[in-house]
Amino acid sequence: MNWDDLRLLLQVSRNPRLEDAAARLGHDATTISRRLRRLEKNLGVTLFERTRRGHLLTSEGQEIALRAEKIEQSALEIAAFADAGDQLAAGRVRLGLTEGLSNALIAPQIGRFSQMHPLIDLDLIAMSGFVSVPKREADMSVMLTRPQTGRLKVRKLTDYVLNLYASPSYLASHPPIEHADALKEHRLIGYVDDLIYSPQLRYYDEVLPGLALGLCSPSIVCQYQMTRAGAGIAILPRFMAHEDPGLVPLLPETVRVERSFWLVIHEDVHPLARIRAMTDFLVALMAEKQSILMG
Repeated sequence: MNWDDLRLLLQVSRNPRLEDAAARLGHDATTISRRLRRLEKNLGVTLFERTRRGHLLTSEGQEIALRAEKIEQSALEIAAFADAGDQLAAGRVRLGLTEGLSNALIAPQIGRFSQMHPLIDLDLIAMSGFVSVPKREADMSVMLTRPQTGRLKVRKLTDYVLNLYASPSYLASHPPIEHADALKEHRLIGYVDDLIYSPQLRYYDEVLPGLALGLCSPSIVCQYQMTRAGAGIAILPRFMAHEDPGLVPLLPETVRVERSFWLVIHEDVHPLARIRAMTDFLVALMAEKQSILMG
């Protein structure tokens, strides 16, 4: 088994859908399937069971994948040891971010980061959900809750506040909102319940349990745009909405939801100069943006 075979085995074991594994490896699913069968033939064992849920490791595959992970870990430790003695921050960083944080605060500042560290390449994985650091889907990730297990380095990045918002056009054509009970009579925007990827996103339960949501999306950016367009009222992060003239904060003194962002880094890459550079940048940026994050 060569290094390419090792990467193939580990990526498919972590991404059972061949399309996902193929995207991470830069190939199409047909090529990945063909390479898997060739690898199984060369090893003389069946590595994966083909199911509706994707490619799942057989018992033999699990044993080989475990050994492959140890090889991968050793390679990363060697790279970390070499890089720890070199203060030049260079190479590629894969950073996982929540969609709202990425769009509102991080992506607009990446030009500044690139000027500071021109030798660092960056994969910015911004999505509705989390990429897994333990599964090596990212080197580091910003999450809504602190992980309790895994070979991880974790630190609180920042607290932040969410408030109720509506557009001026919506407020002009609907009854006034003077207290939280009035929300029962309004069109509310929020997350699709069975697609919520973290209990930290169930904001309305803290405002007034039992509220019915009329317009839902798993994307906070979609919720933000629907609110700006006058479709209804939403609970949005202050860092996304508060400085937007197209949105008006509602009941800011009584409806205030607080959450935290946690920075999670895999132990194996934590010492790398490029990881330290990104960590320092994120910490400094969050400190700089406290007035937007917290009010």
